[in-house]
Amino acid sequence: MLSTTELFIATKWFGIATIGFFLLTTLGFILNWGFRFRLVGVTGFMGVLTAGLFGLSLGLFNRVEIPGAVPYTLVYDNGSTQTVIAVSPSISESEIEATMEQAAGDLFSLGRLGGDNKLTIRVRTIIHPEEGISEPLYLGEVKRSLSQREDENMDFKIFPETLGKLVDYQRENLES
Repeated sequence: MLSTTELFIATKWFGIATIGFFLLTTLGFILNWGFRFRLVGVTGFMGVLTAGLFGLSLGLFNRVEIPGAVPYTLVYDNGSTQTVIAVSPSISESEIEATMEQAAGDLFSLGRLGGDNKLTIRVRTIIHPEEGISEPLYLGEVKRSLSQREDENMDFKIFPETLGKLVDYQRENLES
């Protein structure tokens, strides 16, 4: 994702291009070019793109970076109260909690529907204990409010039994 600074620079260049197309369109009308009305469309479209980029450069994305969080993939989201993210099987316990906090911030949306007013984000990974066998492990979950962006009462749970399985799997892979 582009930062707000990069979006602002792109807005500047798109604005310059829009002005250029406007001048070209004006010249087309003065000289009665046959494709002058196509230039009107291009100029209008460039104006729309410039306005959109300007709106994005205002910082409409409010994303917080949590130190220690690792990349994750959203594998399930019902648009309401249940989501599942997948992480690498080489994740550590401290990274799990940081990643859950990162996902809780990233996946918050006031547009989610919810009966119990809580978003549940489960963290899972897949290990391969034997050739041809895949085993999903649910490492933890976080529950956060659907109505407050800054939720002070997030409920983090790390499942020790599956975390133990993951640690054993990581040890076996280091030895091999």
